[in-house]
Amino acid sequence: MLFYNTRVSFLERGISVKRLTLFAGHYGSGKTNIAVNYAMMLKKQGFDVVVADLDIVNPYFRTKDSEDELKKMDIELISSQFANSNLDLPSLPQEMYRTVQDKSKYAVMDIGGDDAGAVALGRFAPFIKDENNYDMVFVVNFFRPLSRTAEEAFEIMKEIEAASKLKFTSIVNNSNLGDLTTVKDILSTETEAEKLVALSGLPLKMTSVKESLYNELNDKTNNLFCLALQNKIF
Repeated sequence: MLFYNTRVSFLERGISVKRLTLFAGHYGSGKTNIAVNYAMMLKKQGFDVVVADLDIVNPYFRTKDSEDELKKMDIELISSQFANSNLDLPSLPQEMYRTVQDKSKYAVMDIGGDDAGAVALGRFAPFIKDENNYDMVFVVNFFRPLSRTAEEAFEIMKEIEAASKLKFTSIVNNSNLGDLTTVKDILSTETEAEKLVALSGLPLKMTSVKESLYNELNDKTNNLFCLALQNKIF
């Protein structure tokens, strides 16, 4: 069962919420899990939310895996009809354009991994830029291959920006080892996160942690985002 749980909301922290929030990053960075939990957080705070799965490269985790939990919270999910199937077709449903055209809803968009997955976002870039009410978040897991250092992560950032035709506006440190993650693991990545902030000139929007570690980390780091790990549907 996927759920959202947090101690202090963004609104209570005085953090502004953009109408469009786009999560992108390296393969396996955990952007899908962040996107789903973030959408649930917005819904808990009273926003009318829709989740859009722009991941056309068919990775292991999909927002489709959380469809039942999203539906229970009255959060609409827009995804390819081929999600979680054996078919891997580079197509997106036409209704995906509602996320950028219907300004009455707050949209959370899960972008495909790396520059290849971000290409699909490029077709929406003109609409997103025109409205100029978005936060494009780079999700990084410093325990993943090819993004173990700030320099490696920064290169991925630039590749995604070139492919998507959009610039990142903030960063999420989602460094984890799944259920094996410890407080020490999270704290060990803070230096690389700070380096990435310096390299990119972007703010660290939040550091994500599973609920069991929240209390231990609450007085050791700032802007914690408490989340549940996504279940995979086989």
